[in-house]
Amino acid sequence: MPSDDCVPFGADCHVRLGAGLISHTWDPVVLATLRGGAAPRRDLLRSIGGISDKSLHESLVRLIDAGLVSRVADSGSTYDLTPLGTSFATGPLLALARWAEEHAVDLVGAA
Repeated sequence: MPSDDCVPFGADCHVRLGAGLISHTWDPVVLATLRGGAAPRRDLLRSIGGISDKSLHESLVRLIDAGLVSRVADSGSTYDLTPLGTSFATGPLLALARWAEEHAVDLVGAA
């Protein structure tokens, strides 16, 4: 069972592990896009405005290495969330997106 006890500044804090999953600019965007279902790479490029092919490739490699995304069998260029990726993308990542939407005015005003 997860613990709410996390020593501030602790190197082994689980917050750090979770934050690492969204530390690259495009990774959470790719995960959020794949919440809609498996997608070929070309569709991901089209759906995610502003991402380069190189950045998408690097993001997919990181997400595959983390066990959050996989290539669809018999398709070299279609990607989907793994069960772990689905739990992350529809759980904490979606909660973060909803929180950011709710507080967008305050967040933009503070920048």
